[in-house]
Amino acid sequence: MTDVTADPRDPRPLIGEPLALDLLNTRWAGTPVNDLLTGVEEYGIWLSSNGLSGRCAADEAGLAAIRETREAIRLAAQEARDQGELSLRAREGLDAVLAHGRIRRTAGPGGAEDRVEADRPEWLAPWLAADDFLTLLGQGAHRVKQCAHEACILHFFDASQNGRRRWCRMAVCGNRAKAARHYVKARG
Repeated sequence: MTDVTADPRDPRPLIGEPLALDLLNTRWAGTPVNDLLTGVEEYGIWLSSNGLSGRCAADEAGLAAIRETREAIRLAAQEARDQGELSLRAREGLDAVLAHGRIRRTAGPGGAEDRVEADRPEWLAPWLAADDFLTLLGQGAHRVKQCAHEACILHFFDASQNGRRRWCRMAVCGNRAKAARHYVKARG
């Protein structure tokens, strides 16, 4: 979870996951599926909810880049979850985003300082999200999860001690699953 306060205009049911997963959570269950990244204004809301509005402009170029990144992370997350590793296609998708930036290390007053540089401004937020995803994989691909509720498409990082968290939010999806099991048991 981040220490950033979500934008009050943000309509998503789950906010505050690590940046890469928060990007995946710009799509959530509904008919049709809800999508926060439908326009520049909505992209600005996502940037604001993640503390990036001062560093990244909400414009058409940034919106296109972040959508491309969301798809690359979605594929990589699915493969990490299903196969335990990333295919060449998933790695190439992430690498295509990461090719737009780098970490520049400089000497600061207290020692080393790292600064992220993007080749074009619209790629800063996407680069940060792709880099964050790699960091999450480094902490354990098995902890990058999709909610176990059949109707939920949200993602979360399982930081529980035993790594057995199943629901994006126990109070919503977990309780729905419990209620459904109770209903089946009561009818049977």
